[in-house]
Amino acid sequence: MKNCEALVIGGSAGSLDVLLKVLPDIDLLLPFPIIIVLHRKPGKDSMLTQLLSAKTLLKVKELEEKEKLTPAHIYIAPPNYHVLIENNKTFSLDASEKINFSRPSIDVTFESASDVFSENLVCLLLSGANSDGTKGVQKVKENNGIVIIQNPASAIVPFMPEYALEHCNADAILNADEMANYINQLGK
Repeated sequence: MKNCEALVIGGSAGSLDVLLKVLPDIDLLLPFPIIIVLHRKPGKDSMLTQLLSAKTLLKVKELEEKEKLTPAHIYIAPPNYHVLIENNKTFSLDASEKINFSRPSIDVTFESASDVFSENLVCLLLSGANSDGTKGVQKVKENNGIVIIQNPASAIVPFMPEYALEHCNADAILNADEMANYINQLGK
């Protein structure tokens, strides 16, 4: 990889535990943004932003429409919206139909980010119970980006990483305790 311009992390059931282990060890001077797309239920105020903020000194926030991506920031997809990344490297929110029973859809964000960042995109697919993310990682590979998939043996719910590995050749298959170092190396 020449230059990582963005890391998109997608996950569902069981992925929050991974993030809580990985985030404390991410470098503070990360030269790219991290976008996190988790399947979550809409409703009352979510504590997700506060929970993740407590684990890192990086700025963590729920992303907003038209917001510009900034290095060393962690952006969280809001519930009930698909997240797209525009060519000018801003976010766009879409309330269209659910994909793989989910909104936000990991596939939508992986594919959109791949169109913008192509070979300078890294995506990481974590634990989950459906096939969301598989089409996205295929698109990332087609555009010569890097695909990292959580080792299914270490996933609380292994279906999502297993399914993706059946349909895509990952550049790395990692356990949670290996992810922070891998991410930090992308910024060097």
